[in-house]
Amino acid sequence: MKKERLSYLQIHPKDNVLVALRDLPKGFEVDFGGQRFFVREAVRAKHKFTIAALEKDADVLMYGVLVGKMNYAVAQGVVISTDNLRHASDDFKLGNRKLDWDKPDVSAFEGRTFNGFHRSNGTVGTANYWLVIPLVFCENRNVLTLKSALEEKLGYHVASKDYSDEVDELIARYQAGASVDELLAIDLSSAKAGKEKMRLFPNVDGVKFLNHNMGCGGTRLDSDALCGLLAGYIAHPNVAGATVLSLGCQHAQASILQEEIRKRDAAFDKPLYIFEQQFEGTEQELMQKAIKATFAGLTQANKQTRQPAPLNKLCIGLECGGSDGFSGISANPALGYVSDMLVTMGGSVILAEFPELCGVEQELSDRCIDEATAEKFMHLMKTYNAKAEADGSGFYMNPSPGNIRDGLITDAIKSAGAAKKGGNSPIAAVVDYPGIVNTQGLNLLCTPGNDVESTTAEVAAGANIVLFTTGLGTPTGNPIAPVIKLSTNTKTFQRMPDIIDINCGTIIDGEETIQETAYRILDYVIQVASGDTQPKAVQLGQDDFIPWRRGVSL
Repeated sequence: MKKERLSYLQIHPKDNVLVALRDLPKGFEVDFGGQRFFVREAVRAKHKFTIAALEKDADVLMYGVLVGKMNYAVAQGVVISTDNLRHASDDFKLGNRKLDWDKPDVSAFEGRTFNGFHRSNGTVGTANYWLVIPLVFCENRNVLTLKSALEEKLGYHVASKDYSDEVDELIARYQAGASVDELLAIDLSSAKAGKEKMRLFPNVDGVKFLNHNMGCGGTRLDSDALCGLLAGYIAHPNVAGATVLSLGCQHAQASILQEEIRKRDAAFDKPLYIFEQQFEGTEQELMQKAIKATFAGLTQANKQTRQPAPLNKLCIGLECGGSDGFSGISANPALGYVSDMLVTMGGSVILAEFPELCGVEQELSDRCIDEATAEKFMHLMKTYNAKAEADGSGFYMNPSPGNIRDGLITDAIKSAGAAKKGGNSPIAAVVDYPGIVNTQGLNLLCTPGNDVESTTAEVAAGANIVLFTTGLGTPTGNPIAPVIKLSTNTKTFQRMPDIIDINCGTIIDGEETIQETAYRILDYVIQVASGDTQPKAVQLGQDDFIPWRRGVSL
C-alpha cells in the first residue's frame, strides 16, 4: 500500500533545518515539533529551511553534524542558500572505537549465488574481458588502430552506437533535395540500426581498448601510480588477459608494471603480452605481432565459462555523481543498506571520494577497526585537504553548480549525504590510491570526488560491480566493471531512462522503505553479476577511464 508522501523531513533529531520533499509555496504552513510556522519564501524540493531563527555565525546541523555557519541572522522558515550559509565542519581527532552495529537481516539472500568467472587466485569476475592498454600516451594511436582492426570483425561493435545510421539518413534526405528546415524536422528515431554481428568468442564479453594521456613527461609519482592503476586492471577478476603497448623510453616502464602486477597477484598466470615499439621496429611489425597475440589470447579467454559463486565474492564499489538534495535520504542510504548486507554475508565494499567525506571524518575514524586504521584515514584526509588548500581549492569548493542548484549548498552537506553509502558497519581497511582492496568488509579508498577518476580507481582496487547514485543524471561507466546507475528521484529516472537502471525515488514518493529498495537493488546486482542483465552504461558502451594525477582534483 502506498504511504502518504510527506512534504518535509527532519533527517536527524539534532538537525535545525528541514528538507522540502516537494515544492512548498510561500506561506506554506509547517507543523513540526509542536509548533506551527509558515515558510517565508517558496522552497523548492530538495532545499532546506530553518526550523527556528538563527543568529549570525550560528551552527547549521544536518544528519546530526555541523554542515555550515550562518553568514547573517535569519528568521524561522527561511530557505538556506549560498548567500546566507558558508561551509563549516567539525574538527576530528583519534577517538574511541565504535564498532557495535546492527547487522541487517540477510535471510532472503541466504544461499543465493551469481554465475561468474572463477580466477586461479580465488577471485570471481562478473564479466570476462580482454584488455589492450598503452603504457604511455605515445601508443594511443596504435591502440586505436588495433581497435579499428579487431572490434567489429570479432563481433563487439554495434553499428548504430556511433550514430552513423542517423547520418546516412540525413545524407539521403539532403541528396533528395531536403531544405534546411526539412532536415531539422526529420525524426531520426526511425533511422535503420545496424545489426550486431555474432561474436566469434561468445564467452568473452569484449575487447576493451584504454587510452590515457600519461606515462611520461610528468612526475615519477604519477607514472608509478599509473603502472599501479593499470596493474589493477590487468589483475582484475573481470579481465582474462591483456595486450600492452609500450614505446620503450617512457617513465612508465614495463618492468614497473610487471612488479605492480606481482604485488596484486604473486602467482599471476593470465596471458600477458607486452610489446615495445622501439624494440619491435616498424609500426607494421609491432601491429602484426600485437594482433596475433591478442587473437591467440582471446582463444584462451573463450575457454572460460560462468560458474556459480557465493555472494561474498562480490566486491561492490560505491559511487555518486550529479548528486542532489535527495541523494542522502533515498539512494545513498539504500546503498548503505546494501553495503551492510554484503558485509554481513562476507563480501567487500569500497567507499571512496575523500573530498565528499569532509565533515564526517570523526564518525568514520571512530568506526575504523583499530587505531592504526583510523590514523591512516585521518592522515590521508588532512594531507589531501592541505594540498588542495595550498593550491587554492579546498574541499569546501567540491560542490558543483548542479549540486548547489539542487540543494547541496556546502561540501559538508554533500559529504554527510554521500557518506550514507557506506552504511553502518565497521571499517575494515583504508587503502591509498592506486592500491588494491583485499579485505572483506567495508574499505575506504582515497580517491577524488570526480566521477570518472573515482570509478576508475575503485575498479582498479578490485570492484567487480559499481553502484552509482545520481540525482541530476550522469552517464558514467567503466570499461571492465558493470556500473549500475540509481536515481535519487523519480523525475530524473523518468526523464533519463536510457542511462538509469533503478529508481530510488520510490523512497521519497512513499512507495518503498529503504530496506525494500535495498533488496530490489541487490536482486538486480545478482542479475548483472551473472551476465543475465546488462546495465545501461554497458549497453551504451560508456567506457570511461581517467587515471588520477595525484595533484589536486576534487
